[in-house]
Order: sequence, then C-alpha cells, then structure tokens
Amino acid sequence: MGPETRTRTERLDELPFTRRHGRLLVGSGIGWALDAMDVGLISFVMAALAVHWDLSKTQLSWVGSIGFVGMAIGASIGGLLADRIGRRQVFAATLLVYGLATGATALAGSLAVLIALRFVVGLGLGAELPVASTLVSEYAPRKQRGRMVVALEAFWAVGWILAALIGYFVIPLSDDGWRWALAVGIVPTAYAVVVRLGLPESVRFLEGRGRYAEAEAAVRSFEESPPILRVQETATAPEPESGRPDPPADDTVVESIWSPRLRRRTGALWAIWFCINLSYYGAFIWLPSLLLAQGFDLVKSFQYTLVITLAQLPGYAMAAWLIEAWGRRGTLATFLLGSAIAAGLFGLADSPTQIVAAGMALSFFNLGAWGALYAIGPELYPTTVRGAGTGAAAAFGRIASIIAPLIVPWLLTGGGNGLVFGVFAVSFGFAAAATLALPELKGQALAER
Repeated sequence: MGPETRTRTERLDELPFTRRHGRLLVGSGIGWALDAMDVGLISFVMAALAVHWDLSKTQLSWVGSIGFVGMAIGASIGGLLADRIGRRQVFAATLLVYGLATGATALAGSLAVLIALRFVVGLGLGAELPVASTLVSEYAPRKQRGRMVVALEAFWAVGWILAALIGYFVIPLSDDGWRWALAVGIVPTAYAVVVRLGLPESVRFLEGRGRYAEAEAAVRSFEESPPILRVQETATAPEPESGRPDPPADDTVVESIWSPRLRRRTGALWAIWFCINLSYYGAFIWLPSLLLAQGFDLVKSFQYTLVITLAQLPGYAMAAWLIEAWGRRGTLATFLLGSAIAAGLFGLADSPTQIVAAGMALSFFNLGAWGALYAIGPELYPTTVRGAGTGAAAAFGRIASIIAPLIVPWLLTGGGNGLVFGVFAVSFGFAAAATLALPELKGQALAER
C-alpha cells in the first residue's frame, strides 16, 4: 500500500518500535507505577493501623474498600472524559487529584478523615488506569501492541514493589511511619506536569475533533524517531501534504458498547473485570494483615509480602511474550487458571515456606493475567467508544474491589483462610471461563468504527 493511500492510523500501525514509543511507554508507565504504589501502600497502612490505632477488622475493611468506591466512579467518568477532552488531559488531571489527596491523607487525624480522603484518592486512581492503557494502545504498532500494553501494566508491579519496600523500611520505624509512607504520594502531583508537557495526545482523538494538523505532527514525530525494534524490513515514509484528504469529523453517530455487535464482548469483559478484581484486591489488600493475624510480627509480615510481591515482575514478562506468541485469549485464560490454582494452595498453606511459595505463584499468575486483560480491553472497541468501553469495564470491576475488602472479615469468621482463598479461586475460575466469549484480535488493527 503506497504512502499516498495510507491513513495516519495505518502509518502508526506499520511503524517499528521507536524511541518515541519508548518515551510514551515509560512516561505512561511511571504514572501507572505511582498508582500501584498508592494502592499497595494502603495494605501496609492497614496492618500498621491495626496495631497503632487498634482498629477492628470491620473498620480496616472500610479503609481498604473506600478507595475502590472512588475508583469505580473515577474509571467510568475518566473514560467518558477521555473520549471528549482527550487522553493526555485526563491522564495529567487524575495524577494531580490523587497525588494531592494522598499527601493530605498523611495528615489524617481520625478514621473518618482518612476514609474521606481515600475516597478522593480513588477518584483519581480509577480515572487514570483505563486512560493510560487506551493512549498506549492507540500509538502502539499493530505487531507490538499486546506487548506494549503488558509492558505498561508491568509498571504496576514496580509500583507495588516500591510500596512493599516503603512498607518494610519506613512504616515500622515509628508509630507515625505510616504517615511518612503516605507522604510519598505527593510525587504524582509533580509528575502531572511532566505528563501534560511530555506525552502526545491520541491521534484518533485529534482526528475525531478535526484537529488534523496536530494529528499529522504527532504521527510524524513517531515516524521520524529512530527505531529500537523493527517489526518489518520496509521503511515507512511520512505522508506527503498532497496525500489522501482528511476524512470529515463525525461525532454524531457513536455506537453503544451494548450494541448487538459489541454486547457479547462487553458482557464477557465486565465479567472478567469483576472476578479478577474480587480476587486480586481481596487477597493483596489484606495480605499483610492476614499474615499478622497468623502470628507473624509486623516486620516479618511485611518481609513476606515483599518477597511475594517480587514474583509479579516475571509474571508480566511471561505474559508479554505469550500474548503475541499464543494470542490474547489463550494467554489470559492460562494465567487466570494458574491464579485459581495458586489461590487454592495459598488457602491451604500453613508454614512460612508454603505461604511464600503459594503467594509467589499467586503474584506471578495474577499479575500476568492483569497484563493480558489490559491489552485486550482497548482492542475490543472502535475509537469513538474505546475510552468509554474500557473505562466502563474497569468501573464495573471496581464494584468487586469495593466488595472484596469488606467480605474478607466475614469469610475469615466463617472458615478462615481456606474459605477466603477458596472463594477467590472460584472467582478466578469463572473469569477464565468468560474469556471464551472474547474474540481473538492478535495482530489486527484497532477498529475505527
């Protein structure tokens, strides 16, 4: 296909992986890691507050859950705003919101204030995640898209490891150690400026708004960037000014994510998001506290959590390779089944060695599944509803993340760790079954309509 007939999105699809792609991935990934650090820190803060504020399990469950109420609302609103005012604008704004709120949380003097501020933090966190994955997906070359999104999701492990390191080295130092840990959350506020100035806006969004000169400049910046990894031998040239005319902007007809063509994949995606959120956040938000309840002291429980968390990185790496080798659906199903088995084993573990081994397996498979899920979501929808579709699925999943911390105390009373992780294992199994309803879109271009 000659350069005179290629659209801007086709030109982006045919590019090798360039330095500009690397800057986009790292720039978005740092924001992603800061998100994960904040979410991870609250699990360590809960364990510390159980000791220093003498909070009950019910009170702790609300500390862990309320942020996800904000995330559910934020994910839905963020996706809609991203389709209307742009991916980059929403990304920067959400970093600012949750960075300031997290810093303020460090000053909380009561449980009520802490819970209120965690809700605001959740609004920013929930809005950012689907927007970041959508922006990366829309710039990624077709043959590298799955791996790029999984690589973005791998920054989540980096952030959670940072949270574990802060939890292990900072929180146990004093009764106010948890405050110093949360104070680190002010970092995203400064990074919001970097995002606003350094990351490109979505080409598809710009074209949809009739901003063709900006869209062309964005595409050319990627075409002129030196390649890091080539996916084909033929070079691509910038589209000449006399090339294919720009299509007219048409925002009057927007397909619903529940239209006959999309509703099967939407239903399956929502089911997977719900089940994986229920299991992941139920397990990992409570993990340090559960270890504490099993008789380990605060430092030892944080140490085991840190070791378990380190297994997230190889899980992402394996998913990033398999998602282009096996395909999206097979990779996601495999990692979800592995998560189900690991969760069941963790519920039966009764020695430190078994706890750490099963926990590492759960980290490996669960976070690999997250990477595959974020790669799949944006590919399921056309440009006009891509942000809304991924944001709505994330928002529905947040309902489960709200429920998960609240049901753990009840499940512990009813059957201990065995029942808790048995429920999570079943949830992972349902998610694996739901992947059968998703289309396999490996190697295909993102849909415009």
